[in-house]
Amino acid sequence: MKIEVNNFSLKDILLSGACFRAHENEDGSFTNILKDRVINIKQDGNVLTIKASKNDNLKEIIYDYFDLNRDYDSINKYLSSRDKIMKDVVNKCLDYRILNQDSFEMGISYIISQSNNVKRISKIINNLCTKYGDKVYFEGQEYHLFPSYEQLKDLKVEDFTKLKVGFRDKYLFDYIQKYSELDIDNLSTNDAFKKLMSIKGIGLKVASCILLFGYRRLDTFPIDTWVKKSISENYNIKNDQKTIERFAKEKYGDYTGLAIQYLFHSQRNK
Repeated sequence: MKIEVNNFSLKDILLSGACFRAHENEDGSFTNILKDRVINIKQDGNVLTIKASKNDNLKEIIYDYFDLNRDYDSINKYLSSRDKIMKDVVNKCLDYRILNQDSFEMGISYIISQSNNVKRISKIINNLCTKYGDKVYFEGQEYHLFPSYEQLKDLKVEDFTKLKVGFRDKYLFDYIQKYSELDIDNLSTNDAFKKLMSIKGIGLKVASCILLFGYRRLDTFPIDTWVKKSISENYNIKNDQKTIERFAKEKYGDYTGLAIQYLFHSQRNK
């Protein structure tokens, strides 16, 4: 299947640090695992060529995953109008998109991400999938889907310990025990934060990542040391969690999460 895209960089999006199971192949294509299927996707100019282990609703799934249904032109115009700094940043990030990923998978992935690097995060997630996820065969190779809530709900803390997740074992257990009662889609962003942060091991940054990449909440944004430093230096304000958070919300409104991702993306591309 082929899909035409504009202002889109497959490599930048999949290697942005928000996706932990995409693998870049020697031919420049990427193999990734989305919910119930394995896909191989390659970009040549403005055309994406996609192959998958399952073709049902493939176009809709690709459009949803890469956020191709959202009007980024209008959002970018709004963010560019806020100030010259963001206008310059937006112009460097026209090919970037937020990935819409599975909420259950994002909860587990970002709990694992705490005090961790991308390589190790990916290894732990792949071990979890190999142990508990369904097998899928694609182009002569064996893959494993991310396990469902039903496949993990009866695990004990020691089961996670065996996966060498370290101190995160009890956090993963607590998240899965409470997942069926989260009901995040029907909560305001503030209430969603409270609900997620009532789970062991989920602080403000992890909750922000889960909401941004798992629930499409573009008004949420992870604040780490780099974000605080970047905003503080660019806007000459105090390098303080509450100051930065208040400033960003007032400045970028409902698209603060995307604005912060743009800042991060443009810095990585320097």
